[in-house]
Amino acid sequence: MHQDGSDKEVAMKRRSIARSLVPAVLALAALSGCGMFSGKSELECMERAMYFESNRSSRDGMVAVGSVVMNRVASRQYPDTICGVVGQKNQFARGVMTRKMDMRSAPLIRNAAMSVLQGERHPLIGNAQFFHTARYRANYNNMHYVLTSGGNAFYERRKPELVTQAFPLPALEGITGR
Repeated sequence: MHQDGSDKEVAMKRRSIARSLVPAVLALAALSGCGMFSGKSELECMERAMYFESNRSSRDGMVAVGSVVMNRVASRQYPDTICGVVGQKNQFARGVMTRKMDMRSAPLIRNAAMSVLQGERHPLIGNAQFFHTARYRANYNNMHYVLTSGGNAFYERRKPELVTQAFPLPALEGITGR
């Protein structure tokens, strides 16, 4: 089929518009965390957070990580989806959305993730939205620690005068033991 000059111009304009939209679409996908390009379900995003953040060390640690994710989803300060929260840049383990997972621990992780998605929360997490590795010592005076489990210390950010537990607690495991 032969295109005349105006058809070629229209086709070229369409291609130009499409090319100019690519950066905007990619930026939106990056902001959405798991976004439209990854195809990951909320369950898979929760599993990935638990797998890479709790190091598969305990069910308590996985449920605590999942509880923090859900606290962030409920907060207006973070994305309103699990994939959006887990996929946020510099918030969770590097490569959390892309690295390969060893599927030997999949049944334990899937069980914990499904329980959190169905409403289970670690009973000591409360409103905590943050954690770091248990051995890390931060020099901030606004960290109120609520739990150490699965190799992580979980905390709430508070005004310094409201912090009553300024250092990570001793590790505690076996509470959620379903």
